[in-house]
Amino acid sequence: MSAGPNAFSSTVDAFGPAPLPSARTVLVGVDGSDTAMRAAAAAFGFARRQGARLVVTFVACHSSLGAFSPAVASVFEHETAATLYAELRDQVRELAEELDVPVTFVKAFGDPVTVLRESADQCQADMVVVGASQQAGHRFAGSVATRLIRAGHWPVLVVP
Repeated sequence: MSAGPNAFSSTVDAFGPAPLPSARTVLVGVDGSDTAMRAAAAAFGFARRQGARLVVTFVACHSSLGAFSPAVASVFEHETAATLYAELRDQVRELAEELDVPVTFVKAFGDPVTVLRESADQCQADMVVVGASQQAGHRFAGSVATRLIRAGHWPVLVVP
């Protein structure tokens, strides 16, 4: 699969029913990892039970592969992000329709903490849901979840 010229552009799609004007908003960050997918499942369940709208945010960020071979790494990252985005988008659409949950699916590029923080502020999220990090280095540098909790704007639910 070849990533087109717009593969790195941000997009917003809406699935499921229209949200009620007074509905609360739950934001969940997804990246395709097991913990992120469990976080998405928890967020869908919470949104369904609470009659909330769900904002699913897929953040693609550049890896450190670029230091080895910038051209090859860029193409690989481009194609991987486009494929993962398409798969996640289809899964989110199916769940939104099946569970009758109003969902906004956002694709953005950048630092995950920055993008999730800005997305949560922009949609006036009542809660942010993320998966727990599985990377050992995050004990020292801080995980996405820890950095979002420190931002202190909204409750953060961390799903193992």
